[in-house]
Amino acid sequence: MFTNRLASRSVDGEDGRLNQYKRVVLSGRRDVLYYARTVIGYHGCDLDTAEQILSGSPFTPSTNDYDWLGRGVYFWEFGPDRAWRFAQAQARRGRIKTPAIIGAQISLGRCFDLLDTQHTRNLQSYYPLWLQFMNLANLPIPENRGALPDRKGRYLDCAIINGYLDIMKSDGAFHDTVRGCFREGSPAWPDAGIYVESHIQVAVRNTDNIIGVFRPTHTQPPGE
Repeated sequence: MFTNRLASRSVDGEDGRLNQYKRVVLSGRRDVLYYARTVIGYHGCDLDTAEQILSGSPFTPSTNDYDWLGRGVYFWEFGPDRAWRFAQAQARRGRIKTPAIIGAQISLGRCFDLLDTQHTRNLQSYYPLWLQFMNLANLPIPENRGALPDRKGRYLDCAIINGYLDIMKSDGAFHDTVRGCFREGSPAWPDAGIYVESHIQVAVRNTDNIIGVFRPTHTQPPGE
């Protein structure tokens, strides 16, 4: 995989095109921002998995190549209802047996926050460099897939985020978390600018930033 190639080679490696590519990306690097605050996140999963984590087992980071924010343990920020509905959907797809949610206190720490224009502009500047390298290396360009407007298979976005953060990490700039806001679902009413599944997600790359976990008082929406 492209991101693994970047992570496994040093800037002084044998591939001249890769070296030049990484140097150009790093030339625009800015210091990693540290967010000295915590958020509450909710993780949708199978009931057995929830009980294991609540008993002290570690989270397993997601490494799907379509994840919206790249690699990490995913949480819905202050979104227990959205986490529960995600778990329900996973059960309907046959991916889990019994839906459940876990709450967690998360330190954002060194956060690649896509609600900050510094980070979105960094990704915007990175994209043409990444695309040029992919074409020169004759590597396939991933595409976001799925029905409009959501395109839930975010293969392109995942590759861009993972690739950029891998290069930053190779230069000593490690990120604990990635945070993003997404408009999702249908309009709440005709001509609405509010969408019924909009949310903030946090992908935790450094699980040491998960301060603690808890069992939510209400494990599903009222009436369900």
